[in-house]
Amino acid sequence: MDSLDQVLISKGGCATFAELVKATSRRQLAAAVEQGVVERVARGIYARPDRSVDWRTAVAYDGVVSHLSAADAWDLPLLVPPEKPHITVPTKRRPRTGPPAILHWAPIAAGDRPSRMTSLVRTVVDCARVLPFGEALAVADAALASGLTRRNQLIAAAEAMRGPGRPNARRVTAAAIGIADSFLESMLRALLLESGIDGFEPQLLVQHGSFRARVDLGHPGARLALEAEGYQFHGARSDFAADCRRYDELVAAGWFVLRFTYEQVLSDPVWVITTIRSALVGR
Repeated sequence: MDSLDQVLISKGGCATFAELVKATSRRQLAAAVEQGVVERVARGIYARPDRSVDWRTAVAYDGVVSHLSAADAWDLPLLVPPEKPHITVPTKRRPRTGPPAILHWAPIAAGDRPSRMTSLVRTVVDCARVLPFGEALAVADAALASGLTRRNQLIAAAEAMRGPGRPNARRVTAAAIGIADSFLESMLRALLLESGIDGFEPQLLVQHGSFRARVDLGHPGARLALEAEGYQFHGARSDFAADCRRYDELVAAGWFVLRFTYEQVLSDPVWVITTIRSALVGR
């Protein structure tokens, strides 16, 4: 068993039947599979069972974890987690039998092979291929906020893309910012962009005397603030009091505040935009 484990470790967590049998024997390999020490992920391919399902699926198809599955692994926000692993396999690779997966055929960067997962930049533009604008923007905003990539890298990757999804990827990377505070804020900003509403600045600092506060999206000319209210709730009276004080201070400073919930932004975007337009006219 130790020999099998050593081979798997030396090969990055997976190995072929021939490689494992050469280090041990057919009988030992069969026993290891039966005991759950080694898992057969595809014909002639074995892997350590302690690796993630997505990683083992990528090994089974000799591909890499990509798109929404890679976004999840990079801890980027998704509206709905993928039901099956997204796996990118090399172009022109013949389909092979394997675990349930959503397969994508595309070139794989050499640097993505060792980790069996697409890079952060590649993950962002891949998501922009398949996700609606708002969800893709939230992914891109979070990637920039992580500090692990830069906007010019995302833009360059989108420009270099070919095939379906390129227009959306170019639009997403051009609009992405690194200061968005949440998935919902990105979704709300996407609604403004798609509706052609200009003038709102993300994470705008409002100052009035000694009062200072950042609003999710602020329109300085109209003094209109948009707040994206997620699932968070006030766990203590002091939290609730602080939020009320902040709201009152904004109003006293001459700002009109609209607060939109998760359900409203995602389920009733037409009403959200209509309300914002009405408020802008009134201001």
